[in-house]
Amino acid sequence: MKIPKRLQPLVDDGLIDDVIRRLKSGKEADVFIVRCGEEIRCAKVYKEAEKRNFKQAVNYQEGRKVRNSRDARAMNKGSKFGRQQQEEAWQNTEVDALYLLAKAGVRVPQPDICLDGVLLMELITDEEGLVAPRLSDVTLTPEQALHDHALMMNYAVRMLCAGLVHGDLSEFNVLMDKNGPVIIDLPQVVDAAANNHAKSMFERDINNMTQYYGQFAPQLLGSKYAKEIWALYQEGNLTPESELTGKYIESNKRADVGSILEEIQAASDEHQRQLLARKEE
Repeated sequence: MKIPKRLQPLVDDGLIDDVIRRLKSGKEADVFIVRCGEEIRCAKVYKEAEKRNFKQAVNYQEGRKVRNSRDARAMNKGSKFGRQQQEEAWQNTEVDALYLLAKAGVRVPQPDICLDGVLLMELITDEEGLVAPRLSDVTLTPEQALHDHALMMNYAVRMLCAGLVHGDLSEFNVLMDKNGPVIIDLPQVVDAAANNHAKSMFERDINNMTQYYGQFAPQLLGSKYAKEIWALYQEGNLTPESELTGKYIESNKRADVGSILEEIQAASDEHQRQLLARKEE
């Protein structure tokens, strides 16, 4: 096929030998199957900000660390340099997340290099060497659904233990190879501790996956893995080996407003008493 303009520099530099075909066009990037020497890989070409169709991107970027204060100021001002840095940060976030999650024991594609808005990485394939199907295109047995759901819950736990929330996880962002699910598409990954939307995004991720697997294993549909995992995380008790039950009991205990107001008033009275005592000294 004709070499896309954004891939031409990588071809010129010898990083890509041939562009085989377009694999997909998504809301934040176009993906191509390419040949690099004797290996077949995929090249993810990130779309420019004005062409991306990723809703509420600012919510995902909240809390992300910036390399230095100069870049942060430029981003806040919205200057040309700042916009360039914002784009680099968006792209590099996925690369950093892929390395971090692979180290944490989460199955993700192996990244190669990210250059000029193009990420070269492993192409996930099936047993026959063809492009692996998305989870949304796979029919599962009840047993396999239960097994893979448990695996995905563990991946979500490992991600959270590494400080990350996928933020856009669904059956459309998971590939199925011969060894099971592989999580993809991570440029919108969020910092679990620094992003105010992390909890709601995490719950949505978990509920999306549970709802999908629940089509094949209905017993999953009444589970509360999202609340159980997040509660363990907030309590500081979450580990990659945490045993999950899918059960979570909401606290029905209401705050005793009257007692709280009495304590506040008592503290205020004591403060006033101390002030009067000082004046009388």
